Amino acid sequence: MSDGGRIPTEGGPAFGHNPFAALSAAGLPAASKAPAAGPLRSGAAGSGPPPARNRGRVDITRETGGRGGKTVTVVAGFTGIGAPEKEQLAKKMRAACGCGGTVKDGRIEIQGDQRDTVERILAEAGFRPVRAGG
Repeated sequence: MSDGGRIPTEGGPAFGHNPFAALSAAGLPAASKAPAAGPLRSGAAGSGPPPARNRGRVDITRETGGRGGKTVTVVAGFTGIGAPEKEQLAKKMRAACGCGGTVKDGRIEIQGDQRDTVERILAEAGFRPVRAGG
């Protein structure tokens, strides 16, 4: 190394060298053609949105009693859903509403009158939200 270990910068082989050019496609399956319009093709059989899951009815109520006059939106009546999934739903509701909330006694409690937002989130999750009470 008479040049002191330096890397030459004056050029060299072209950058157009393709290391995969010598590979053969023999024995590989043919590439499938993806639909040009994606999954929302028009005019195809079954082109509508997938059917919503029916995970049961849940009641959405607004409570103020025993809370010092503060309003709380309560979601109750979950069937077949565990505490971890309730926590995830509560977290999503808190983030969408921009407020606090908790899971207590198998119910989700969100601070404030947030019935519209909570109803939308529950419908997206496959539940059938019903406004109960006044």
